[in-house]
Amino acid sequence: MGKNEVGTPKWVANKMKSKGLQKLRWYCQMCAKQCRDENGFKCHTMSEAHQRQLLLFGENTGKYLHSYSKDFEKSFNDILKRQYNEKRVQANVVYQQYIGDKEHVHMNSTCWVTLTSFVKHLGRSGKAIIDETEKGWYITWVQKDADTLEKEKKAAKKERMVKDDEEKIKDYIDTQIEKAKEQSTLDESEFEATELLKTEEDQLKLDMKLKNFNKVQESGNSGLKNVFKDVPASSKEKEKVKVDIKRKMTALEEIMAYEKKHKKMPEQSASDKSGVKHRSWLRENIVVKVVTKSLGDKYYKKKGYVKEVIDDFAALVVMNDTNAKVKLDQNHLETVIPQEGREVVILWGQWEGVTAILRNIDTEKFSASLRLETGTFKGDKVKLPYEQFSKKFAAQ
Repeated sequence: MGKNEVGTPKWVANKMKSKGLQKLRWYCQMCAKQCRDENGFKCHTMSEAHQRQLLLFGENTGKYLHSYSKDFEKSFNDILKRQYNEKRVQANVVYQQYIGDKEHVHMNSTCWVTLTSFVKHLGRSGKAIIDETEKGWYITWVQKDADTLEKEKKAAKKERMVKDDEEKIKDYIDTQIEKAKEQSTLDESEFEATELLKTEEDQLKLDMKLKNFNKVQESGNSGLKNVFKDVPASSKEKEKVKVDIKRKMTALEEIMAYEKKHKKMPEQSASDKSGVKHRSWLRENIVVKVVTKSLGDKYYKKKGYVKEVIDDFAALVVMNDTNAKVKLDQNHLETVIPQEGREVVILWGQWEGVTAILRNIDTEKFSASLRLETGTFKGDKVKLPYEQFSKKFAAQ
């Protein structure tokens, strides 16, 4: 009787009946066929296909046993390593999960007759720790794969390096202490700590000789007289002086005072030269950026250099990419902050016109640290806001 064709109702019915696990004694490992009853298994063993498989098995028995045993051990160990890694678990629990797969390799086709013999094999090979209890055999997976071993090696190497660094620092400190002791001319015995011996009636007295600086100052200034001290100060002025002496201005108060000072600058008279200098920052041969859209996208956000300053508040700007000359007001331009190590020009303030080198940029406070390269203060380091300096144009 031939097999039913795939997709026929009889084929579907047989598949539904064969779902799930069947009895082990009616399973043929060589043919990988599960029979539903004794009659079916008998018919299978008498079939020509089964007889051919038996002949192949008889020719090389060890090869097949080794192959089935290897597959069984690999699948069993995968479950043990994946779900119960380094955890103590009953061997039968793992085995029940293993045989849950319908296509698993049956134990009766391996070199191990029982689960106990297989558990003992894992213990002998060192892959797991086994122990027998009243409830059965328990196993704990201990063998680690190559990735885990590599991670542990890297962690151990890192820990050794940290310890080596700590030991080097400690040795260096000890060496410095020894050098200091050798170079010291003081007798260490004079400064050795001793136990304080005193009775209850004794009192401790500290002999501290302090010079009276007030008397020295009074004696030195006895012949001088300050006429301003005779003028009685008002109570408000006294309180103000006391507050100024008690505390210094914080960084936030300094920034607020700086902004307040700059807000008052436009209100100054146009005839005041210092005011004009503070309000007009344009200088020749500095790099600027166009920030107005009135000229179109062609010039917006483009950079150029100031070729000529016109009436303090306007400039003739030569664009870098097109070499076009454009006349712009300073309100339509902004300063350019270069990379660290480049030259900049200070536009106004105490160091107006001085060339400096940009050392570092503080993005949180919108300022930068500069080292002056020209002028009487050459070599000094100052900290200025972005708007007080700009990149220096270098002619190519």
